[in-house]
Amino acid sequence: MRTVTVGLLGCGTVGQQVLHLLERRRDIFDNLGVRVEVTGVLVRDARRERDVPPGTPLTSDPAFLGESSVLVEALGGIDQPLALLLPYLRSGRPVITANKALLAECWDDLREHALAGRLYYEASVMAGTPVIGPMSTVLRASTFTRLQAVLNGTCNYILTQMEGGRSYADALAQAQALGYAEDPPTLDVGGFDTAHKLTVLARFCADGNFPYSAVEVRGIEDVTLEEVAQAQAAGERIKLVADLRREGAGWRASVSPRRLPATHALCNEGASRNAMVYEGEECGALIFAGGGAGGMVTASAMVGDLLDWLIGFPGHVPLH
Repeated sequence: MRTVTVGLLGCGTVGQQVLHLLERRRDIFDNLGVRVEVTGVLVRDARRERDVPPGTPLTSDPAFLGESSVLVEALGGIDQPLALLLPYLRSGRPVITANKALLAECWDDLREHALAGRLYYEASVMAGTPVIGPMSTVLRASTFTRLQAVLNGTCNYILTQMEGGRSYADALAQAQALGYAEDPPTLDVGGFDTAHKLTVLARFCADGNFPYSAVEVRGIEDVTLEEVAQAQAAGERIKLVADLRREGAGWRASVSPRRLPATHALCNEGASRNAMVYEGEECGALIFAGGGAGGMVTASAMVGDLLDWLIGFPGHVPLH
């Protein structure tokens, strides 16, 4: 039995569930001949009570990174995780993250580490629903033509509530009360969270260096009840759609509210979940749908990435 030391950055909803899942799936680590030891969990206040396994080493001192053979990042944001992750990656050790904003906006700093297979980030898009794994492996044999996706649960919830007659303001307030939307909710309702995720996806099927700045973004803030009702009367639904398709010699990426037929896969499969339609010349149209948010759903993908690393699979390598 070998010991693998794991460091964790952040102990919010996702970080706590990662710790619980490491305990819950101890059997699978035993089958691999591995004992997982958590060397430290970086938090702002180590005295604050959290739902973590007994004995979890909570600390505000990142010194434990030096003792960690793999690092799991669940902080969110950009500046703090980047400052901690870059020296760690440069030491040749792997990082597992769900941080789509960091991946989208700091690619110049991270790309060399992704190409080296040190960066694992299945959970960054659609959380526990595996889309990055297939796109970075088997789907590369097919000639990519188009991608459409619903990637933000908050927008999905708000638009569905508006179909039931709630105003945008009321639906947003309800989403915030239920913990679906951040405060302020701009990243979600402004379309920027979806744009981050679309940027990450584009690097596997269109351009390995696709820039976040190239995504055209329009959120759902201006969608009215009248527009929602008009769509329903026409047998359609309004969704915040991420779209990537060829345009001329390049690619066009956009995020915007779209009217789609109620029978469209993004309306059926993505009724209350994230969904993606991937189209390739050889593979045809493929539909991915499932939970796109939530602590344990996200943790399942992050621990899955840890298992991939333990088995010897490289991280998610973009086109190059």
